[in-house]
Amino acid sequence: MRLSTILTTLTAVLFTPSALPHPTSSSLSTALQNASNTTIGPENGHLVIVGGNLQNPLIYQKIITLAGGPNASIIVIPTAGGDPTYDQSFPAAATLRSLGATNVTVLHTYDPSVADTDEFVAPLLSASGIFFGGGRQWRLVDAYAGTKAEAAFQSVLDRGGVLSGSSAGASIMGSFLARGDTANNQIMVGDHTVGFGYLKNAAIDQHVLVRNRHFDLFDILKVEPGLLGIGIDEDTALVVAGNDAEVIGSTYALFYDGGFWSREELSELKNLPPPEARFYFLKAGDRYDLGQRKVVVSATLSGGGDEF
Repeated sequence: MRLSTILTTLTAVLFTPSALPHPTSSSLSTALQNASNTTIGPENGHLVIVGGNLQNPLIYQKIITLAGGPNASIIVIPTAGGDPTYDQSFPAAATLRSLGATNVTVLHTYDPSVADTDEFVAPLLSASGIFFGGGRQWRLVDAYAGTKAEAAFQSVLDRGGVLSGSSAGASIMGSFLARGDTANNQIMVGDHTVGFGYLKNAAIDQHVLVRNRHFDLFDILKVEPGLLGIGIDEDTALVVAGNDAEVIGSTYALFYDGGFWSREELSELKNLPPPEARFYFLKAGDRYDLGQRKVVVSATLSGGGDEF
């Protein structure tokens, strides 16, 4: 049976009001897994996916550590920002240096023919970390998609390095490119819909709480219901290794998997929307299994206590 037929059937069954699950159910998530739309993280290396406005030195330090320490070669890609030129003083590079990284290089072009040259790619061949800066994510696609540079980005991950990025640099990591329209960043399904795909079967949004964007991912999920939606707030990151994702930083990450999770005991009294309209929050220290599409419950997550 074709995948489109499976998803159509699932949508008809699961989204019928009489078929809506009990609040504790993750039936939609399970059904989508059965349709072979499982989100998969990188086989090697790590991702550090930041929701924008990165200020927290602990997140920067995590990037440095995962790259191999202070002497590791880290390449900063500022291209999403759209400035005419960039130099080695780019803020993210300066911050990494101020926190002890000694081998940081800013690498930039808007020209894919340049990005496809051996000369441009040379610094990436020995790199163990990459940081994609913020701006408009479609600029990263236009400059690097299909070039030797994009292949070299992937090779850093394959060698066990870390790919990181903030704001636009977060969204580019998904297989579906959220807010990829060249005309307006409020268009969720735009003229660029293919990201670099370091996180497969996923769409990643950023600045979600500060900019009240927490309903916007539904525009994508209506079109591509098999995707996992991930929203990350500012100064907050997901650290991904394989299928394990851990939240670090200042606020929250949001997950849109058709299920629901809470530290509180769920009961019939909790009035939830239908699966296609649900999301939930995880905070620093919480973990999520990208393959199973569920929260990894530990002793510290098991209860909400008696505070109201």
